[in-house]
Amino acid sequence: MNEDAVIHIVDDDRAVRDGLGFMLSSLGLTINTHGSAIEFLDKLDDAVVGCILADVRMPGMTGLELLDELKRRGCALPVIIITAHADVPMAVRAIQSGALDFFEKPVNGMALVERINEALKAARASAGDAQKKAIIAERIASLTAREIDVARAVMDGKQNKQIAADLGISPKTVEIHRHNLMGKMEATTTADLVRQLVTADWHQL
Repeated sequence: MNEDAVIHIVDDDRAVRDGLGFMLSSLGLTINTHGSAIEFLDKLDDAVVGCILADVRMPGMTGLELLDELKRRGCALPVIIITAHADVPMAVRAIQSGALDFFEKPVNGMALVERINEALKAARASAGDAQKKAIIAERIASLTAREIDVARAVMDGKQNKQIAADLGISPKTVEIHRHNLMGKMEATTTADLVRQLVTADWHQL
């Protein structure tokens, strides 16, 4: 299930990169190693499902600063922090900054692999949700202003006659707009239309 996922190891210690890389690649995972956070960011492609294993103490940009930068960029890849210099405040800061978990070196291999698998499941779910939202957003962008009015009314549970009265148009015109709305949204039923609009946060229409 992880053949198309990429595990990014970000650590300035080559021995750590090589050791983790060997262990994880032996399990069939695809590994990319980076000697610094800046090097990693220069090559980052967050469209590919994966997760990030990052050291804390690195020259140029620390692991915690990397977390902040990923958040600023809107990167949703899960991050697992690994460090030889752990303390409670650092762990708290990492989690508050969005890290999925925090491991001390030397790392418990089985526990790390288990957490990576959980991270990849979360990453796949996030990528799937983002793709669905992007498709729905494209459909919504194709709607006319009047079709959006009708969509809002449908979400409010209004029938065609009530929509017509509210908008000052005929019920027949509402039917036409509703038909076009359903077609553009590729919705086969009203329930399907509603699900799509809820996914897109219809309040922002």
